[in-house]
Amino acid sequence: MTEIAVASERQTAIRLLACIHAAGETQNVTQYGSDVIGVLRAQSRLQALEFWMRNPDYLANELLTEFETSGERDLLKIAQRIFDDREPDLRRLPMVRYLFGAFEPLDNALAILRAADLVRIKRDGVPGGKIREHLYLLTVAGCDALDRLVSMAPELAWYRDRAAIVARVAGTQGGKALKDRQYLQAEYAGTELSHVIQPVTDRVLARLATIMEGLGG
Repeated sequence: MTEIAVASERQTAIRLLACIHAAGETQNVTQYGSDVIGVLRAQSRLQALEFWMRNPDYLANELLTEFETSGERDLLKIAQRIFDDREPDLRRLPMVRYLFGAFEPLDNALAILRAADLVRIKRDGVPGGKIREHLYLLTVAGCDALDRLVSMAPELAWYRDRAAIVARVAGTQGGKALKDRQYLQAEYAGTELSHVIQPVTDRVLARLATIMEGLGG
């Protein structure tokens, strides 16, 4: 039986901090606090970003789709590097498919960030009523902490750099739209509920090879 890789809560905390830093809005955010410099809206969006962070082969597939639309060659280089560095084998952290797609409990990792006031969480909705969405507020301290982590341990730069790529792929789309994109992959959509979402490594490698051949490279 193949052992499934599991991330520590601290690794997850760094990954989430990097995602909130890279994909958060930066306009008109001081309404949430004078030291707030970014806001990432909705748990579903954070979960979708987390999925691409944890599944490099799915991210590579999105990069190829983006290339076919934009023609930006650096997207191909990033996808190629993902496979050259064996990321689908070495960095994949599987997620389980639930009713609304890939999901991982984030409370413990977020608690680490909240305890140090690196990230604050605001629940948007009617007091005493239904919560419309969660807002993840990045503080100046959170940004500084990420910079310090990268400078102290260069291997942690991967999280910052990868989150920037994930944010580029996600654009401004909300959580539902991002989940819908992930569901377009048959392996994802076909995974039984409460089972680990299957990889797409071989199919995406073949797709990359076809694109490269078409480009003469």
